[in-house]
Amino acid sequence: MKHTFAVVLTPDPDDGGYVVTVPALPGCITEGDTYEEALQNARDAITLYLEYMRDKGEPIDEVPPSTITFVEVG
Repeated sequence: MKHTFAVVLTPDPDDGGYVVTVPALPGCITEGDTYEEALQNARDAITLYLEYMRDKGEPIDEVPPSTITFVEVG
């Protein structure tokens, strides 16, 4: 079964590359030196996270989807 997750890629001004978080999966964080590497690492991290959930007997279908939007201030 395929799942789709929103990921947030934040440029890392100190080290370069990107830090990636997955809002629907608390603690699922990775990074990559390039945009493409960061996305691939996100796929790998999500896969490992879901495997861990399966091993613990936690239902994967109950992971709530994330909604990403933008807020303008100022």
